[in-house]
Amino acid sequence: MIGKSFSVAVMVSDEKEAAKWYKEKLGFNVSVHEGWTTVWPEGATSKLHLCEGELEPGNTGIGLFCDDIEKTVSELKKKGAKFSKEITKESWGTYATIQDPYKNELWLLKGSP
Repeated sequence: MIGKSFSVAVMVSDEKEAAKWYKEKLGFNVSVHEGWTTVWPEGATSKLHLCEGELEPGNTGIGLFCDDIEKTVSELKKKGAKFSKEITKESWGTYATIQDPYKNELWLLKGSP
C-alpha cells in the first residue's frame, strides 16, 4: 500500500535558485535526480519537490510513494477509487493519478521521494 513518505510540490520560477535558497537559508538537503529537485530538513522522511511552472487544474502536487504500485492501484480500484491516469512509465519514474471525491488529483509514485 501507500508508504509513509511523501512529497509536496512547491511551485518556483527557478528550480536551481530555489534549491540554493533552501540549502543556504534553511540548511535543507538537496537532491537532483532525473529532473526532480527535492529539498528536506535533516531526518525528514518527506520532501518538498521544487517544480518550475504552474500546476494544472486539479493537480495538488502531492506525491504518495509506494513500493509496489501495481498492487497498490489494484487494491485501491477494488475499494472504488477513481484514477484520472492509469499506471504510466516515464523516464523519471512510474506513476498513476487518483482523484478524491472533489476531483483533486494525488500522485501515486513507485519508490521513494
